[in-house]
Amino acid sequence: MFSPRHHPGDPSPNQTTGRLQPIVPPLPYATAQAATLSAPPPGSQPFLARPNDTVPLPPLRVLVVDDDQPVRNACAEIATGLGFTTQTADSVSTARLALAHSSIDILLLDLKLPGGGGLALLEDIRVEHPQTIVVIMTAFATVNSAVESLRSGAGDYLTKPFTLEELSGTLQRAAQRRTFDVESRLLRDRLRSGAAMGNLVGNSPPMEKLYRILSKVAGTTHPVLIVGEPGTGKELVARSIHSNGPNAEQPFVPVDCGSLVPSMIEGELFGYLKGAVPGATRSKVGLLAAIDGSTVFLDEVGDLPLDLQGRLLRALQEKEVRPIGADPSATGATGAAGPGSGMGAVAPLAARILASSSRDLPHMVETGRFRKDLYFRLNVVNMRVPALRERRGDIPLLAAHILERMKAEHNTRYLFADDALRLLTEYDWPGNVRELEQAIERSCSLSSGPVLHIADFPTQIGDFHFHARQQVKESPGASPAGINAAADLPAVQPIAELEKQAIINTINQLNGDKLMAARLLGIGKTTLYRKLKEYGLGEEPA
Repeated sequence: MFSPRHHPGDPSPNQTTGRLQPIVPPLPYATAQAATLSAPPPGSQPFLARPNDTVPLPPLRVLVVDDDQPVRNACAEIATGLGFTTQTADSVSTARLALAHSSIDILLLDLKLPGGGGLALLEDIRVEHPQTIVVIMTAFATVNSAVESLRSGAGDYLTKPFTLEELSGTLQRAAQRRTFDVESRLLRDRLRSGAAMGNLVGNSPPMEKLYRILSKVAGTTHPVLIVGEPGTGKELVARSIHSNGPNAEQPFVPVDCGSLVPSMIEGELFGYLKGAVPGATRSKVGLLAAIDGSTVFLDEVGDLPLDLQGRLLRALQEKEVRPIGADPSATGATGAAGPGSGMGAVAPLAARILASSSRDLPHMVETGRFRKDLYFRLNVVNMRVPALRERRGDIPLLAAHILERMKAEHNTRYLFADDALRLLTEYDWPGNVRELEQAIERSCSLSSGPVLHIADFPTQIGDFHFHARQQVKESPGASPAGINAAADLPAVQPIAELEKQAIINTINQLNGDKLMAARLLGIGKTTLYRKLKEYGLGEEPA
């Protein structure tokens, strides 16, 4: 235990508190106390390893600021014994110098210091070094000082005299918190750069917010509800949560609640006993109980029937999975066995549940189409995936990411024409990322060369381009800049004329091979000849 300075003649502390308070704790005593801790193996750093990385984080740095030398040295030795890199300071000025020249992760700070109070230093640290976790130490503890310290940004509070166990426990909690913050930042950086599994791409403010939430929930096991419009990438978010979590090596199992028959979903999720369903010649363990640490992703959970919603709610509440055909009176998890073995009636819930919905679940709750209690069980953390039109700045990054995949598949390095890339960022993309991906894949398949033009994209995108130019041209209040921008675009042409030019150019580039032209254009041979006749070109293009 460590105490403030004690002078001869001072009253002894109450012995019933269990806090023995020597006059001055000598350094050998502190060293002996430090030796009682379970020392980490050589080369290891407790609480400092990244869970999904083979490279450990560097040791955390602890700065002990206290004008009482025995307490300061003892705290430093305890921190060193726990695997930290330690520094000490005996005043506010010395502490400021250490903070200016070193990156400090955890600060043990005495409130009563010469050269200025600890609270003033704490407030400065919150502004200048917000990543540093501060633990306040003081022998003058009151409720008011504790509250004031916590409001000023302290992460924890120690009252002198404190025991060895209290100090080591506080340091361990601070280390876990600091390591979690570092891990979250590294994960956000990996997600932002696209390096994390899941192919999430984008650095717009809505995506940055998504990364912050994802980096925090990835290390937990509680349910997460992912909402967003169709095509925004909700399953990619769910896969990223799983692949960056502690059970990344376990299976990720998506279940499409909207396309499967309810009875099939029930059997897959909860399992069944032999003979409980038609054709069941052996028992089956459900996905929710099959593999400990797995993740079950319930895609479009709003499509589950009400009776299945009730079964899912009971599994989440009781942490138990009851297979079809189990004795209704059976209680208590007996463990899940493999298929065909004597599976118990009730198995423990072994999987983490992630769910998604593109429907308005709160409205469904109000109209009785979705259970309110299940909604609250699933909505422990709510993650909204932004629509593509809400993050237009990410469209060039997404388009480049898709082109890289097309390059590998087609062995061709595709590029966007300037007008085509401008169109991609202006279009609203009601189908979101899925529609963007399909449009680029189609343009790569139909393009006559490595450069993708507007005519290579689907008809609805070309129509949008045509009407957008018409609106700019016909708008009476159009600014000169807008008119000039429109003037830089190619001349306005009807869709029929664009179609005619596309057919003629394709045939010419293929040296007159009409069959290959029809195949690349995605039309039949008869349609091609009919259109050539309509254009007055007969069988030979002009």
